[in-house]
Amino acid sequence: MTYIENIFLCLAIPMILSLFFIKGRARSYTLFVTIGMGICLLSAYVNSFFMWLYGVDGTVAAIEITPVCEELLKLLPLLFYFLIFEPEPRELPTVAIAIAAGFATFENVCYLTENGAANFSFLLIRGISAGGLHILCGILSGFGISYVFRHRWLSVTGTAGILGACTGFHGIYNLLITADSGWKTAGYLFPSVLIICLFIAKILLPKFTISLK
Repeated sequence: MTYIENIFLCLAIPMILSLFFIKGRARSYTLFVTIGMGICLLSAYVNSFFMWLYGVDGTVAAIEITPVCEELLKLLPLLFYFLIFEPEPRELPTVAIAIAAGFATFENVCYLTENGAANFSFLLIRGISAGGLHILCGILSGFGISYVFRHRWLSVTGTAGILGACTGFHGIYNLLITADSGWKTAGYLFPSVLIICLFIAKILLPKFTISLK
């Protein structure tokens, strides 16, 4: 049996203690990574509750319940930070990615604790796929929220659209990795491939914009 609460305390306490002695962006990033780990812990309870409520097995829950619960819970602290503390919109991508990184790290640690660390190849694939998925959704939600809240008329519908997109990507990933043969391989690869495409677009789009002027 995996005692995820104990794992969370073991990981979170050193990070919380470090906050007393670091400042600036490093402090903010560490704080939001810790919050991301807490969101992962909370999502385990929420997912289990809805699995029990609807009486579904793990496969159905992974495709229909987990994507909605996890992406909504990851989005809430980002919205809370923006609405309460009113940072510059350009700061939101870093916050969203930090939350996603904390979520992915805690999820992988729990997986290691339950299943062991003997199979290096599978764990590497898991880091690239499941870890990459959460980072991908963090990138999409961070840059997306940063954009829509610069245009107030887009704030509500834009936020709903971003949540829907992240939930869709998450659901597609979970659906693919439960399939067989080539579909499972595609599921493992597509988060990292999309991250690379987004990184290339981030580099090329400013140059393309300048060339049009």
